Amino acid sequence: MKKHKINKSYQNINERIRTGEVVVVTAEEIIDIVKEEGPVEAARRVDVVTTGTFAPMCSSGAFVNFGHSVPRIKASRVWLNNVPAYAGLAAVDCYIGATEPCEDDPLNKVYPGEFSYGGGHVIQDLVAGKKVYLKADAYGTDCYPGRIVEKEISLRKLPNAVLCNPRNGYQNYNCAVNLTNKTVYTYMGALKPRAANANYCSAGQLSPLLNDPYYKTIGLGTRIFLGGAEGYVTWSGTQHNPWVERTKKGFPNTPAGTLWVMGDLKKMKPKWLMGVSIQGYGCSLALGLGIPIPILNEEIVQYTAVSDEELFTQIVDYGHDYANGISKSYGQVSYAELKSGHIKFRGEEIPTAPLSSIVRAREIAEMLKRWILKGKFLIGEPQFTLPR
Repeated sequence: MKKHKINKSYQNINERIRTGEVVVVTAEEIIDIVKEEGPVEAARRVDVVTTGTFAPMCSSGAFVNFGHSVPRIKASRVWLNNVPAYAGLAAVDCYIGATEPCEDDPLNKVYPGEFSYGGGHVIQDLVAGKKVYLKADAYGTDCYPGRIVEKEISLRKLPNAVLCNPRNGYQNYNCAVNLTNKTVYTYMGALKPRAANANYCSAGQLSPLLNDPYYKTIGLGTRIFLGGAEGYVTWSGTQHNPWVERTKKGFPNTPAGTLWVMGDLKKMKPKWLMGVSIQGYGCSLALGLGIPIPILNEEIVQYTAVSDEELFTQIVDYGHDYANGISKSYGQVSYAELKSGHIKFRGEEIPTAPLSSIVRAREIAEMLKRWILKGKFLIGEPQFTLPR
């Protein structure tokens, strides 16, 4: 086992938070600190590094308990603002998925579809305090004789509502181009023919999992910023794949780890949890997520000091290859290049655009920093870390 010159514990750091002695910096601020002072001194001085990301996260949704009616009902089908919710749970529980479109949406029959309202929008409306129209029907039982219920609900009056997202916070993601001769509409946005533009989706040096590439501090029970409130990592996300090609410093060059996260929907804020319409593709939910990285030793602080120049992703064709399951890279680019607004591809400069908001990612890291400095947010020690 590697020996470290600096060794802190979660208990040490949380005690410093309680006493107001904690030193917290963002994932951008730590870069210069490590350059100027070196990893050992930086780890000695800094206790926590905060991260952030704000982007569409399709694998999201909410468990909602809408309360019993008279007579009682065991719902078979549920709609929230005419968006179908899954009702294969108990009695008056349902799950509304972020990508579920409105029942009467024309989808892509009118191509490219607009997908103007879906599950992500329902979740945002609830969090914004708006009333949502609920309809539920059932086949009826002796203990639950009700066959139909229709009513307006609001988040404040719901017995329970939990944001539960099976796959968020992707650790790195593709740079998407389109090599065909027609425009394609994808979850990475509209891509013009013959690689006339390139889209990407990561906060780069601010991104949570890129600041802890081997998940040494992140796992079951990690306390996080989620949708403007406190949330938790509850498992590795679906499609969690840490066994990918990495740089010499350990950072993945392709999509890798993911998080399963949960939090109390009633405490969240609509600014940090917004319904999204992706033309030609569908509905989604843009979500704010931030993770504090406890600086337990100099190895961890070196990971958090990663810069956009050191983080790379692959250029992937979403016009043909991706849809047909062809795994092929057409080149590698750094996030510094992507964030510059242009990349060089096949000898030409092409414009780039992010699906994630760097401005909001920075704001999340700053908010999390303030919460910790004020003693309002302690670092959650994971019961076990993510598979690596």
